[in-house]
Amino acid sequence: MRKTMYIVIALIIAIAVVAATIYLYYKPAPSAAAEKIVIGVTDKVTDLDPSNAYDFFTWEVLTNVMDGLVKYKPGTDQLVPGIAESWSVSSDGSEWTFKLRQNVYFCDGRKVTAQDVVRSVKRVMTIKGDPSWLVTEFVDDVIAVDDYTVKFKLKTPASYFLALVATPPYFPVHPSYPDNQIVSDATWGGAGPYCIKDFKRDEYIVLEANPHYYGDKPKTKTIVIKFYRDATSLRMALENGEVDIAWRTLRPQDYVALSKNPNFVVESIPGSFIRYIIINVKMPPVDNVLVRKAIAAAINRSEIAEKVFFNTMTPLYSLVPKGMWSHIDAFKELYGPGPNLTLARELLKQAGYSETNKLKLELWYTPTHYGDTEADVAALLKSQLEATGLIQVELKSAEWATYVDNARNARMMLSLFGWYPDYIDPDDFLSPFLLSTANKWTGSQYSNPTVDNLLREAMAKTSQSEREALYIQVQKILADEAPFIPLLQGNLMIVHAKNVHGVEIGPPMLMPYYTIYKTTS
Repeated sequence: MRKTMYIVIALIIAIAVVAATIYLYYKPAPSAAAEKIVIGVTDKVTDLDPSNAYDFFTWEVLTNVMDGLVKYKPGTDQLVPGIAESWSVSSDGSEWTFKLRQNVYFCDGRKVTAQDVVRSVKRVMTIKGDPSWLVTEFVDDVIAVDDYTVKFKLKTPASYFLALVATPPYFPVHPSYPDNQIVSDATWGGAGPYCIKDFKRDEYIVLEANPHYYGDKPKTKTIVIKFYRDATSLRMALENGEVDIAWRTLRPQDYVALSKNPNFVVESIPGSFIRYIIINVKMPPVDNVLVRKAIAAAINRSEIAEKVFFNTMTPLYSLVPKGMWSHIDAFKELYGPGPNLTLARELLKQAGYSETNKLKLELWYTPTHYGDTEADVAALLKSQLEATGLIQVELKSAEWATYVDNARNARMMLSLFGWYPDYIDPDDFLSPFLLSTANKWTGSQYSNPTVDNLLREAMAKTSQSEREALYIQVQKILADEAPFIPLLQGNLMIVHAKNVHGVEIGPPMLMPYYTIYKTTS
């Protein structure tokens, strides 16, 4: 009997071995990560140079080909070590010292030192491009203590300085960038997870994983960004398999339709994306504050949100987004939820306008940078303003590069823009617009010494309650003088093939490419 038992056990073992062998031979191969992912956008790149880049998508590209002293952990607003492995701040908050890693390299294998950081930051200060205020408003001096130690001496303490350091104007750039000249089509990059392999403006950018990168290696070797002329072309490219990810921007109705397609995943990204009107306060007739207030009173935000954005965006009555500390509905408090046509007409009549002497306005928009909805937003605003019976609106448009240049040179009367945060703080929704030394890029030409003083006082405070009180004052002045009119706040949307994984977009709303991968089976 014992012999029989041994025979049975032997047979069981033999069968198990054969079965395991068969399974190992025939089992499906594990999913492999693809070597390339293609991202489609209707956006444009302005300057591949941190000294002058100050738009959402260009910053996204720069944060993938460069690294800062600190950076955001993917999918969060948590700042973590970047090129710097540690940092300290003086007891009075006036000096910040960063210790650099000693294994950081540019794409060509050249080591990054403290001197590279200092040179890059001073380059931004010298060139005085659009984002330079993020440095010059705060930094008095920056020095290399030794090869791997950088010290910033601030003009006044800033509790959110670490968040500033995570923005492109503070990134070390390759030595090939000249000290006093903007290079818009530069491909030298910095010390980020990717290197720029090829770039053809308005057509494509090809990124390759940086072989010298100090951090986690990118999950996909090659990222290709393709630029499309409109949302229709981008959607077709997604459905035809030409792109793996459609990002910035499809139409609201596209997201609804694609969410029903089992081949795609539609993700909504919570954040503080805002839309607003810039008014050139030195250009007649909008140099008259009564006119600006009348425009603010006549707008129906809810109608725009419903008819154009299918309620994927919500009305906004301040530049500080809802949900962020210090936000108040300043415009709603002053003008009502809108439209308040009675108030608008009263203000226009006070300014000298009538049915026979109508206010003539020019409203500008850019047709693709913010998606195909811009023409619809502009048309609806025209209708709302003309509903006063005292306003005549002419619509004008320009492609993004021209549009930005028009803004920089204050050529537009009214213009539609959107804002994505540089850093997560109320200051970033007020100072870039209202601080007279920071808002040149807007073309508003707005300057108010009282507002400047309030903003600078808030910068220097460490108490959130004290800062909040100051920002509330600023928002009330903003509503009363109306150099900018907030319109809407909303989430961003992204669509990708169902085999794409690792999309981790946090509150800064910039997509890190190095976390994305695609399975092939």
